[in-house]
Amino acid sequence: MVVAKVPIDISATCQQKQLELLFLSSSTKRSISITKTFFRRRKCLITMCSTSHMPHIESLEHINSVQSRSSGLPIMVNGSTGKMGGAVLEAAVSAGLNPVPVSFGGPEDSGKIVQVGGKEIKLHGPSERESILSSVYAEYPNLIVIDYTAPAAVNENAELYAKVGVPFVMGTTGGDRERLYKTVADANIYAVISPQMGKQVVAFLAAMEIMAEQFPGAFSGYKLQVMESHQASKLDTSGTAKAVISCFQKLGVSFELDQIQQIRDPKLQMEMVGVPEEYLAGHAFHMYHLTSPDDTVSFEFQHNVCGRSIYAEGTVDAVLFLAKKVQSKADKRIYDMIDVLREGNMR
Repeated sequence: MVVAKVPIDISATCQQKQLELLFLSSSTKRSISITKTFFRRRKCLITMCSTSHMPHIESLEHINSVQSRSSGLPIMVNGSTGKMGGAVLEAAVSAGLNPVPVSFGGPEDSGKIVQVGGKEIKLHGPSERESILSSVYAEYPNLIVIDYTAPAAVNENAELYAKVGVPFVMGTTGGDRERLYKTVADANIYAVISPQMGKQVVAFLAAMEIMAEQFPGAFSGYKLQVMESHQASKLDTSGTAKAVISCFQKLGVSFELDQIQQIRDPKLQMEMVGVPEEYLAGHAFHMYHLTSPDDTVSFEFQHNVCGRSIYAEGTVDAVLFLAKKVQSKADKRIYDMIDVLREGNMR
């Protein structure tokens, strides 16, 4: 039996709770019993609350610098009727980017109109996508495509972008990732591909990678338990969780992806995980618990996100980064969010 006490701080808009996760495992089943208590003293792990309620203060000089880099840069946001696509559009307009009046969606989206920043964007279904994208790219030669569609569409969409030759930012998770990278490499086009666009979470992942590379086997024999909670509409396993688990495996931990405890039931998310009700439709809570072979030592890693703005803002930074690489005709063509972080110059 392992008891993991996890303090969570999710800003003034989110309740402060202390969750006591009691993991019980046997050869036949695993159950979780959780009790919650309120506490007064603020505590902070790697917890983020990404909401529109949070104040965002920047210097005039910094704002002008960002606007000078982004002013007029044309973007095409595919999947714009989705929650993530909509959040990206709002963040992009706020940053001075220029959404073109065209977007791709599923068959059910064809003919729909999305309005953002006083502009209308017409959605097109799967038919004639190649000719439409080619026409838009010819009209906007500096175009960057942003993809927040569906896991099942990842490879087909990437192949379309590669065929037309348009650079893109792939924020959609899932699909055949090996095939995705091969498609981009064979076409020799520019792309930022990352299952995680939140800059601070990416920084945490980078730190995990460094630890795994420099101290392989450091956690040999340790037992790992992973819990991830996302909105019910997220169908695939968290790409972030997969990346963190990969690091733990390099550190010597034996763990299979099917051991991840995925929580998608809203009732459990509120009662068991502590997700605020207003963020049930958009959140990402992760907890990783390591225990020594003799159960005398434990480690916990946690990152909780409410809302989508952290990903939308990171996506805008990825777009600005990629546009710079295209303009400078950089030799490297395929990037991820760690490359974006290393470049600096983020807003």
